[in-house]
Amino acid sequence: MPSLFEVTAGKSVGPTTGGTVTQATNKSTGVTLNTESGQITMAGAALADGAEVTFTVTNDRVAATDVPHAVHGSAGTAGAYTVNVSAVAAGSFKVTVGNVSGGSLSQAIVINFVLLKGASS
Repeated sequence: MPSLFEVTAGKSVGPTTGGTVTQATNKSTGVTLNTESGQITMAGAALADGAEVTFTVTNDRVAATDVPHAVHGSAGTAGAYTVNVSAVAAGSFKVTVGNVSGGSLSQAIVINFVLLKGASS
């Protein structure tokens, strides 16, 4: 992790291990990525306007007390999707993506995520 001096000089604070993974089949297909941060490229299947889809990210770095954070990072139409983490368990978390564009979209959006360590019990 960067020192306070490095943070004020413009370096990010957070996990230093990242990775990438791509959904194999459709937007509800789960993925496995055992890193503290990363990028998930969703399948390019259609998602109707107003529809939501949820998929599981299996990750051995996740504790039930952690706080995963996910956002629409790139690809696809900016502002057309909502992205949130809808459940957390030891070894996994769920991401829910909604289409708020006003029309059906078939875009392989990229979701960025980071794990924030929670209190240990």
